[in-house]
Amino acid sequence: MVITTADGAQGEHQETACLLTDSDSSDVDSSRELSKRTGTLWTATAHIITGVIGAGVLSLAWSTAQLGWIAGEKRRRICVLFAVESLCGTGIAYTITATESVSAIQKSNCYHREGHHANCGHDNSTFMLMFGAVQIVMSQIPNFHNMTWLSVIAAVMSSCYAFIGLALGLAKVIENGRFLGSISGVPADSLAEKLWSVFQALGDVAFAYPYSVIVLEIQDTLKSPPPESQTMKRASTASIIITAFFYLSCGCFGYAAFGDKTPGNLLTGFGFYEPYWLVDFANACIILHLVGGFQVYSQPIFALVEKWFNTKFPDSASANNLDVRLPCLPAFQLNIFRLWFRTVYVASVTGIAMLFPYFNQVLGLLGALNFWPLGIYFPVEMYIVRRNIGAWTRKWIVLEAFSCLCLVISIVGLIGSVQGLISAKLS
Repeated sequence: MVITTADGAQGEHQETACLLTDSDSSDVDSSRELSKRTGTLWTATAHIITGVIGAGVLSLAWSTAQLGWIAGEKRRRICVLFAVESLCGTGIAYTITATESVSAIQKSNCYHREGHHANCGHDNSTFMLMFGAVQIVMSQIPNFHNMTWLSVIAAVMSSCYAFIGLALGLAKVIENGRFLGSISGVPADSLAEKLWSVFQALGDVAFAYPYSVIVLEIQDTLKSPPPESQTMKRASTASIIITAFFYLSCGCFGYAAFGDKTPGNLLTGFGFYEPYWLVDFANACIILHLVGGFQVYSQPIFALVEKWFNTKFPDSASANNLDVRLPCLPAFQLNIFRLWFRTVYVASVTGIAMLFPYFNQVLGLLGALNFWPLGIYFPVEMYIVRRNIGAWTRKWIVLEAFSCLCLVISIVGLIGSVQGLISAKLS
């Protein structure tokens, strides 16, 4: 066993890391040299699709059903808090979603054998532990640069199950011979109950598009030339077109297929029983996608903490890589701090998911909490500063009004999701 010098992992994701430190640009430039950036338009698009099409797309039909057919310096530290919370929260949501898909495969086979009214319930705790164990292993991938293969597989899987959800919804509409649903959405016993469901639906919709929090990490993998910003713009445009198609199709066709009986999760709520093998395949695709999606949202946190540790304790043995040679196995590198921290992180995320295994409520809470600050407020404020837009000009008023409107949406979504989470926990 030979100790070697720590590799370039500590230089990853410097844009996000700089939000927590006072490193100057020279530190950032030098850290960039520690990693070879090989990303292209296609790898960036794969990372984005892996990050965007995920648990959120499966709740859009339910959300549409609730809404109906209408419907600086100090600040950078606050931004980081929201970003870290969003990244951790997405890991929790993905753990819940993957577990539901494993359970759905078992239920689907059970219903096929014993009938649609059979008692086919399963304890999801074991499935969550299994998913957590897989993520502990996958989390040892050193950084974003080494997981392109995983993102490509995950992107293909996400497109597969989104397309299957769309196709099943369309087939159900054709079978019904008409579009189900109403202008006002699912009826409720009281106005308050309707408001809660609408508010939670807004939170779920907000969660469905979370990739703004990892956009810098994805851009940091791109090689130059051409300029990173140019490649990122093209990758974002392609990804947005693809995801918008799937989101609108799954949300609208799912609601049109089931109307007021739209399940919370389109592929695990058993609106579809047959063909059971296709439902099983779609859920298997979800599981494989979320293995990669979990890593996409975890790697920025790994990079932040490990960069801090390597900077704070540069002489620690835990900061160095160990060359490990075991009998009958190829040599590999082991980083003690990486192994310890990432294992503890995954175990913590899995534990929280086991405490709150409520799909729609958790997605709505996370979406509402992060939609405005990360997706609207900070980008709008940065745009105003960058473009030198004067206060109280027409453009400034429009941008600020848009930001305020989105704040209201986030607040009501947060209120509805908290209420739903509390009700689910107490029931």
